[in-house]
Amino acid sequence: MRGFGIHGRVYPDEHYVVARTEELADFIRRVKYGKYIVLFAPRQTGKTTFFRWALEELAAKDETYFPIHLNFERYEDWPIEEFYRSFYGRVSKQVGDVFQKRDVAPSAALSRFLKNVPQVTQWMMLPFFEELGSLLTGQRVVLIIDEFDAIPRDAVRGFLHTLRDIYLSDREFRCPFSVGIVGVKNITQLNYDRAVSPFNVQDEFHLPNFTLARVKELLGQYTAEVGQAFAPEVIENIHRQTAGQPVLVNRLAQILTEEMDVPKNEIIGMEHFAVAHRQLLRGRNTNIQHLTTNIRRDPRFERRLMQIASYDEAVDFNLDDDIISELATYGVLVEGTNGMCEIANPIYLYRILRTFQPAINGLERDYYPQNTGNGYRDYLTDAGQIDMVALLDNFRDFIARAGFRILQVPDKPREYVGQHLLFAYLAQFVRQVQGVMHLEVQTGRRRLDLVVNHRARKYIVETKVWQGEQSYRAGKEQLVAYLKLEGAAEGYYVVFDHRREPEPRVETETLDGLKIRSYVIPVVHERPSESGT
Repeated sequence: MRGFGIHGRVYPDEHYVVARTEELADFIRRVKYGKYIVLFAPRQTGKTTFFRWALEELAAKDETYFPIHLNFERYEDWPIEEFYRSFYGRVSKQVGDVFQKRDVAPSAALSRFLKNVPQVTQWMMLPFFEELGSLLTGQRVVLIIDEFDAIPRDAVRGFLHTLRDIYLSDREFRCPFSVGIVGVKNITQLNYDRAVSPFNVQDEFHLPNFTLARVKELLGQYTAEVGQAFAPEVIENIHRQTAGQPVLVNRLAQILTEEMDVPKNEIIGMEHFAVAHRQLLRGRNTNIQHLTTNIRRDPRFERRLMQIASYDEAVDFNLDDDIISELATYGVLVEGTNGMCEIANPIYLYRILRTFQPAINGLERDYYPQNTGNGYRDYLTDAGQIDMVALLDNFRDFIARAGFRILQVPDKPREYVGQHLLFAYLAQFVRQVQGVMHLEVQTGRRRLDLVVNHRARKYIVETKVWQGEQSYRAGKEQLVAYLKLEGAAEGYYVVFDHRREPEPRVETETLDGLKIRSYVIPVVHERPSESGT
């Protein structure tokens, strides 16, 4: 039986796969035009699998195309001479392997050439490929280079210059005829001296995340093979929480079908999804490790990510901005339909908050008032449900009790410390009552929507930073629209006020038939003077 692949290349005989038929046709069309194609996308988005499929399909349909696939991953710290020596050797070996696979013997001249490849320097690259092309009579070399951004720094400009010179040569006789460069960092980021790109002939190619239809296609293959169906709302939530990111989709499906031991005669429903979702939110896997490692690389990343998540004003998806460019490279940010920055998916947003949340914020003992002996139990009803009003009232009181000490939470931008504390406060409580908390990100909406599920009830808490009365009112209206979408009867709205003269508020009102409990919570920015003045 096949499974859902989450490590490396996927194989149709071993894994459930999304065919990518339209993208394959597009890529092959470009190759036949002799394009030099670049695809730079975050790790674990299916790049390697896609290009291997493309080469295999191309070679199967027309043997005049001669596929060569290389991977530069090992070369990052190599001296330039060793890099070129290995590069020529690997190209030559790949040529021999293709002939062997086709069960055809190379010509005597080509065999001699392959045994006597150049040994050093970039200067041999152009004549090397010219000679190779002349010996591969009538065949067009398609060179795919994976993990290209691991090329040694000293080799970047010369290598790209040579490819450009080849591209500008006679199209009918050039070798390689077509090139595919695959990696994480883009060409601009590889030009370490910030000079004009030596490779301005590239044709950019984009490999999109799975659409909802493709998630259905993927999961439908499992259902057809095993007979176990997914409830429609499960499929929709898998797509919504992952935004179609291939590894996250496959990981959720893997948990649901392989690790949870749901009887095969049962439909996989939302109760199963909730368990799998919680495991993905809190567990570790390679994709999440890449995410958390990358967002820790620069202390400026936290402030920019929280700005995108917390404010009504959109942040332009400007790739000339170094911070945005890097976060987009790592797959953390994407361009929304309005040209503005969006965090890639709700799972990433949740893990971003967990990453920046201090393990011990120093205030946990103050979460609940000292005159209670019941702790979190004071915020459950007699029926065992969450009393969200009491819980958020207490959070408001906690912020007042803590006062200036919230600014002592280590390494947190002051502007967002309130939201970090609310996330930590609710996350601890939800764990204690054995509930589940996750985040929702609606297209075009950048505020943090915390969603708590407990005993078949859903509690939605929207949080943002104060930006004025009009924005405050608009936030309520947007929360009402979201509650209707989710079928919830009430919602909670927490706004942090960082002004020098904040105006605390607590309001309960009914808007369009829905109950909204709103808080404007002042955030103290200055330590009171010892004199009291």
